[in-house]
Amino acid sequence: MSEAAFQKAAEEVKQLKSQPTDQEMLDVYSHYKQATVGDVNTGGAHKLILLLILPLSDRPGMLDFKGKAKWDAWNALKGMSKEDAMKAYIAKVEELKGKYGI
Repeated sequence: MSEAAFQKAAEEVKQLKSQPTDQEMLDVYSHYKQATVGDVNTGGAHKLILLLILPLSDRPGMLDFKGKAKWDAWNALKGMSKEDAMKAYIAKVEELKGKYGI
């Protein structure tokens, strides 16, 4: 899959005629994040700096239902290559285009 096809899908998903279900949106979100960032909370120097400023947990707090759902969906893809995540993202967007139209 090409980066251009991925970027095209990222634009097209914003043009769907109807709002996909919450689960469909989680699938789109998690594959996008895995394709663009990689595994959840891969951290690095910026995470260390943030931890020195604020004590952060990896998973959103217990009252942040939306944040937890997004984190869990992304975390479920841990280990998936960026290329495979791109392919799955594009396939999901194509499925949604067929279901909801653009």
